[in-house]
This record gives sequence, structure tokens and C-alpha cells, in this order.
Amino acid sequence: MLLSKLESVLVVALVIHIIGAVYGSSAESDHLALLEFKSKITLDPQGALTSWNDSLPFCQWRGVTCGRRHRRVTVLDLQDLGLVGSLSPYLGNMSFLGNITLDNNNLHGSIPHEIGQLHRLQVLSLPKNLFTGEIPANMSSWPKLSLFNLKDNNLSGKIPNDFSSKSLITVIALSNNDLTGGIPPSIGNLTSLEILALQGLGENGFLGAFPSFLFNLSMLEIISLTKNQLHGSLPSNLCLSQPHLTWITLGGNNFNGFLPPSISNCSDLEILDFSYNYLKGEIGIDFGRLQHLRGLSLADNNFGSKNLDDMNFFSSLSNCTNLEVIDIDMNQLGGVLPNSLGNFSSKLSYLALDSNHLSGSIPSSIGNLLGLNSFSLSENNFTGLIPESIAKLQNLQILYLFDNHFSGVIPRSIGNLSLLTKEAFGRNSLEGTIPSTIGRWKQVIDLELYGNKLSGCVPKELFQVTSLSIVLDLSQNNLSGVLPQEIGNLKLIGSINFSMNHLTGELPSSLSSCASLQSLDLSSNLFYGSMPESFSSQKALEYVDLSHNNFSGHIPTYLQQIPLKGLDLSYNNFEGEVPVKGVFANTSAMSVIGNTRLCGGIPDLHLTKCTSTTSNPKRRTRKLSVRAIVAVSLCSTVAGLGLFWFVLFYCQIKKKRDQQSEARLSESFEKISYGRLFKATEGFSAENLIGTGSFASVYKGVLDENGYTVAIKVLNLLRRGGFKSFMAECEALRNIRHRNLVKVITACSSIDFQGNDFKALVYDFMPNGNLESWLHSVDRTLDIFQRFGIIKDVACALDYLHCRGGNVIVHCDLKPSNILLDVDMVAHVGDFGLAKILSLEEGSYANASSSSIIRGTVGYAPPEYGLGNEVSTSGDMYSYGILLLEMLTGKKPVDPMFEGGLGLHSYARSALADGCVLQIVDPVLLSEGVNENSLISLVKIGVQCSYESPQDRMDIGTVIHELFGTTFASRS
Repeated sequence: MLLSKLESVLVVALVIHIIGAVYGSSAESDHLALLEFKSKITLDPQGALTSWNDSLPFCQWRGVTCGRRHRRVTVLDLQDLGLVGSLSPYLGNMSFLGNITLDNNNLHGSIPHEIGQLHRLQVLSLPKNLFTGEIPANMSSWPKLSLFNLKDNNLSGKIPNDFSSKSLITVIALSNNDLTGGIPPSIGNLTSLEILALQGLGENGFLGAFPSFLFNLSMLEIISLTKNQLHGSLPSNLCLSQPHLTWITLGGNNFNGFLPPSISNCSDLEILDFSYNYLKGEIGIDFGRLQHLRGLSLADNNFGSKNLDDMNFFSSLSNCTNLEVIDIDMNQLGGVLPNSLGNFSSKLSYLALDSNHLSGSIPSSIGNLLGLNSFSLSENNFTGLIPESIAKLQNLQILYLFDNHFSGVIPRSIGNLSLLTKEAFGRNSLEGTIPSTIGRWKQVIDLELYGNKLSGCVPKELFQVTSLSIVLDLSQNNLSGVLPQEIGNLKLIGSINFSMNHLTGELPSSLSSCASLQSLDLSSNLFYGSMPESFSSQKALEYVDLSHNNFSGHIPTYLQQIPLKGLDLSYNNFEGEVPVKGVFANTSAMSVIGNTRLCGGIPDLHLTKCTSTTSNPKRRTRKLSVRAIVAVSLCSTVAGLGLFWFVLFYCQIKKKRDQQSEARLSESFEKISYGRLFKATEGFSAENLIGTGSFASVYKGVLDENGYTVAIKVLNLLRRGGFKSFMAECEALRNIRHRNLVKVITACSSIDFQGNDFKALVYDFMPNGNLESWLHSVDRTLDIFQRFGIIKDVACALDYLHCRGGNVIVHCDLKPSNILLDVDMVAHVGDFGLAKILSLEEGSYANASSSSIIRGTVGYAPPEYGLGNEVSTSGDMYSYGILLLEMLTGKKPVDPMFEGGLGLHSYARSALADGCVLQIVDPVLLSEGVNENSLISLVKIGVQCSYESPQDRMDIGTVIHELFGTTFASRS
């Protein structure tokens, strides 16, 4: 028995010895740990681990470094190899390991806490992977750790709070994770810390004020806390206790107050970024003391007060001889650009002062900035000429001067800018001709000269710029002449807009060579003739507007085969039968009104029925007999004798006819009875109820006489404001017609079977319901193409209401539940119960007069309405901006996450500031092949429409222009 126990003890001891030999502090334990590491790698696209076999000693394996005096692994460096898999916990057995560098792979899963056993570890670098879970708490206490880099992963939870004052950490980089809980105070113990990068920590990133314990870190060189939710004012002693700071990036937070002048003490400063905050007041930094400054970004704040002295700081930047970037757009800066601009650094490559209140002219000294490749002064109040000296900027790639008051001619020397890719001079007062020298451009992809006073012909040289691929916009000018055949050279162009000019002639057949063309707008010109047959090859076209011209002939049937989303042929001289397939089957996507000799088409067009003669005039001519010819001649003679009398009484006859037409319209509008609506809805049954609102209930109904499905909006007259809502909607809908507005069929003003007043409006039925039911549904969703179509549909509706419907109509309650979707998912703006009709003079500006009613819905109503300001078109633009952001992010403006001053606007604005828009968009939209830059452009439009101040918001014309210059990849 005693021997048996002794044997057992010996066996256990032997096992322990064997385990120690295998997994203890030996070279063999490193060997086994490396094999375990390899076993967790499921994909090795570059074959990096093929050398990890018994044919070589493990110290010669790729990425493995061993010590000179022993065969123990000290470095594991496998960065940029695309490895897929997880981390083995056996790494914790490699007790001599001092460096783990696995940057830029596809490693996932959690970081094993066993790594915390590596007390010799000096470098842990795992950025740009897919790690999840929390940071192991035991990592923060490593005695020799100097670099701790876990940025660009999916880590969550809190940063460990047990950093020791004895720690040697110089770099902490945890950016772009989903960490919460704030910056742990123990970081203030890290007296050796030089770099602290904690930007972009997700929706629930760091909250609170600027962490004061950072002032303990006198060695700090880089502090990066962008894209968090830090708030409050900046510390007034910033830079006083950190003399070595080279980077301060605090953009995309909620800081307010003033910019500390103490920043002038950061003599080593290279990068200063406070963009996308709420800072205000003057910019009181003496930049002349910051000799090493390379980048300055103060964009999207509230600096300045629109006064002339707001730019006093600017000249001091000329002393920064290393300056490369100046971005101070979207502020309140007044004043002028000083002549000292020409003394700025020759390294300056980016200068953006957009969306301020700057005035005066561009100093000719701008030509000295030979390193400039992006120059943007758009949306200011600049005047004067575009200086010839701009042509000296041979490195210039982007030149944005739109939305100013520049006058005079476009300098011919501008053709010397051979590297230019984007040029926008829209909405100025430029005159003269388009210089033919622009034909020298070889890299321009976007050219926008809309909204000026340019005249003369479109130069043939323009169409030598074959690089044009995004937008060519010459609309709203005084251009004349014909379009040259050379237009066919633009094979890559996506959008052409020549609308609202005096162009004439027939469409050149070579236009069919523009194979990538998606949008063509030639409306409001003097074009004539028929549409060329060669146009039938345009299979990429989505939107065509040829309205308000003199086109004639038959509407080509080939248009049915092109997958058009919008077609406007209104107010021309087309004749004959209207096709019924393709885009012609959808009245909300096409218009042919104002062509008096058309017939046929789908019933919704209400055109006369075609006869054999009206549908084919050639057949009619062939069948004319001699007798018919004689009869026609006699009739012509009689008609000639009566011509004088016809001319004399034409106006009176036309007036009488119009009055009769209006009477017939009024009669049909009031024709339907309560009884018919009662029957159509089966007694207004609950089964047919499809929606309720503040003043009405909406029922689905089927009219007995034709089986036509309609939507019937029954007003609640017992509710205060119900009758006023009914009258407002009737007034607004009386004279407006647009493919993206709900179509009112008729109305009922009667009494019900109990003798009570009854009022209802009857609309086309929208089988796909409202946008709200799609955006926030678990059963169905909208992809990016559908959402983009809806975004453009709603913009077109607002453009019509604000600018093109005669009167200015403000909707006042734009939101997803008021946007209805037809069978083709085309959007129609509805519910005009709060709408207001304005005069043209009062349409664009809110005033301080008290309104009798607070209009709109919480979350979508602009802030000025809550202050009693009168409604304006800019109020609709705010609602549109919020709607657009909701469609892109999938978050309602009243989402519970938006509290403590955060809103959907600031949420999106911060994402723009930090370049992480794709992290806030609805994941459904991030499908393969989607143009991510276009998504970012849409978010920017939403932000620019929803600024708090009405004067800072985009108008609908600008939105339309931006949207139709935006494209997404085609569906696969």
C-alpha cells in the first residue's frame, strides 16, 4: 500500500516534469507556441507561414527573431500579410517576447489575456485588424511596455485604469474602436507619454470635459481626441504645461467657448485641428510664433462675427514657412483677403475659406502660391475680377469660386492650368464668352459655370476636354448658337446641363456617343426638330428634360426601351401617339403636358384617343382623294376670308374658353358625394384605415364606377384646426401639378348620414405606403439606389414648390410619414395641411414676426419656428436635411441616443469632420460596389441643409445641382 502511494507520487512528479519541459521556460515552449499560433491562422494569402515547418529552425521562420545568446523568440513581426484567423493564447508562454507586431491583417476574436504574462513586452502593435471584446486589464501594468497600439479594431468596453507611474509607455493609440467610459485618470501617471491617440471611439465615445489630468504629461507631443463627445470650453492654459506638443487634434467634438491664445506658446506645434466644434469669437492666436506649423483646421465652427476685423489673424500665418494646409471654411468670418496672402509658404497646397462672409477681391498676389493644388472660396461675398495671376498656379487641381459676386470675363489664361480636375464658377456674374483655351485642359472631370451671364456660342474646344466624366453644367446663362457635333467626344460624361439658355438648332446625332450619360437637361432653350434615331443607343440614361423647347414630330418609341427614371417632354410641339411602355407607364416619372397634338398614352394622361389619322399623319396624306383635296382647298379659302375676324376676336374667345374650362374643372372637383365615399370604404371600416394624423384619417377605397383604388383623407372637423388644415391643403393643391407631388383627384364637401359636416380629399392610392414604414421596418428595407431615388424625388418636389409653381409654397411638415411611394417606389410629397403660400418676395427669408401657429413636427421642424418666426423655404430645407440624414443613417431625429445637446445634425457633422461617415451610415447601404464618396457627399448635403441658422442652409437649387452631379454604381 505504501509502495503504491509512492509510485503515484513518482508518476505525478514525472508528469509535472514532462509538462514543464514542454511548456515551461524553454526554447521548445516557444517552438510549440509558434505552431499553436499557426494553427489558428485559417488563411495565409501570401504564404507567409509556409516556412514554418521542421525543415528550418524556428528562429529562421519568417517574421520570427530570436535572441543572440539563447534560442528564445524576442520579436514576432507579421504585419501587412492579410492573415485571417485568431490569436492563440499560447503566445503567453513565450516569456522572452518583447515585440508583437501584427498590423494590418484580418485577425479577429478577442485579445487573449495570457499576453499579459509577457513581462518583457515592450511593443504591442495590433492596429487595423478585426479584434473584438475588451482590452485585457492586465496589459496596462507591463513594466517595460513603451508602445501600445490597438487602433482601428472593434474593441469595446473601457480602457484599463491601472496605469502605473513607473510605466515607460510613450505611445497609446486606441483610435477607431468602440470604447466607452472616458479617459482613465491613471493615464495622468504616464510621465513618459508622448503620443495619446484616442480619436473616433464610436457612437458612445468619450464624454465630458477636457481631461485636466493630461496637464501632468509634460512630455506629451501628440494629443488626438477627435470624433468623441467631449464638451465644455477648452482649457485656457493649453500648451503652457506641454511645451513639446506637436499635434493637437480635437476636431469633431462639442467644445464651445473661445480659442485659447495660450496656444501661441506651443512653439513646436505642427498640426492644429479644432474643426467641427462650436467654438466662437475671434481667432486670437499669434501664428507667427508657430514656426513649425504645417496644418491648420478650424472648419465648421462659429469663429468671427461677420466684421471686417475678423481676418486680422490671417497675415500672421505668412510667418509659418512650413504651412501646407489652411482650412477655415464654414464659419462667420468677415473681412477681406490681405495682400500678404502672396507671402505665404511656397509649400501651401490647400487653402479653403468657403462658406464665410468674406468680401473684396482676390489679391493678385495669389499667383505667388506656386504649390497650391486646392483653392476654394465658394459661398462668400467676393467681388471683382478673377485675377489673371491664378493662371500661374501650375499645380492647381481644384478651383472652387461658386456662389460669390465675381464679374467680368473668365481669363483666357485659365487654360494654362494643365493639372486642373475640378472647376466651379457657378452663381456669379461672369460675362463674355467661354474662353476657347479651356480646350487645353486634359484632366478636368467636373466643370460648372451655371448661373452667370455668359454669352456667345459653346466653343467646340470645350468638347476636346474628353476627361469630363462627372458634370458639365452651363445652365442659366445667355449662351446661343447650336451644339456642335464635337459633343460626342465626351464619352465619359455623366451629366450634361445646358438648361435655361438660348441654344437652338437640332440635337446633334453625335450625342449618342456619350455612352456614360445619365442625366441630360436641355430645358428652356430654342431647340427644334425631332429626336435623332441614334439616340436609341443611350442605355445609361436615367433623366432627360427637354421641356420648354420647340421639338416636333412623334415621340420616339425607342424611349420605352431606355430604363429612364425621369422624362420631361412638356411644352414642345410633339404630335401623334404617346407610347405606353417603360417610363411612359408612370405618370409620376414623365410629363408631356403642353403638347397639344398628342393623343393616346396611358389613361392617367387623359389625352384624346388616337385615330388612324392622328396617330399616323403619313397614312392620312396617302389616303387623300382628289375630291378631298378640292374640299380642303375650298375650306382654306373660306378660312382665309375669316382670318381677319378670327384675329379680332381671338382674345375674347380664348378668355371665354378658359373660363369654361375652369368651370368644368371646378364642377368635376366637387362632383363626388359622401355616399360614394362611404361605399368605396365599406363604411369607413377599420379594415380600410391606412393611417391617422393630427387632423385627418386616411382610408383605402375602391370607387364603384371603375374599380379605381384611391386614398381618401377624411378631415377631423371636431379637432381645432381641422377645417383650417382642409382649406390650406385645398388652396395649396389647387394649381400645382408635379410628378413628385401627390395627385388630388377630387374633393368632397358635404354632410354625412347624421347631418354632420363632412370634408375629404381623394388622392391617387400609393400601394407602397409611406417612407416611414420602410425606413424603420424589420421586414423590409430600401437599398442605396432606392433611397437615392427618393432623395432626388423629394428634392424635385421642393424645387417645384419653392421655385417653379408660380407661387412660393412652403410645405411646413416634411417628414418620412408625409412621403408616399407608388408602385415603382417613386416618391410623392403629400399632406399639405400646414402648407403656406408666400409671395415671391417673402419666400426665401424667415422674419421675426410672430406666427399664428407653430408648424411642423418635433425633430423635423427648424429651430426658428419654435421662436415664433414666420415660415420660409429655408424651413423646408432644414426638414429636408434632417430627412436626408435619417435616410442615410437609419436613425430618427428623436432617437434616444440624441440627448445632452447631441442631435442628428451634429452627429453627422462630427462624422464628416473625422472622415468616418461610413461608420454612421445604415449598414444596409454599404453594399459591394457602392460609391462611398457619393455617400459622403449626400451626408454633407444633409448637414449643410440642417444648420441652425437659416442663412447658412443650402437652397433647393444648390441641392438639385449637387444631387444630379452625384452618381452611384449600377446594380450588379
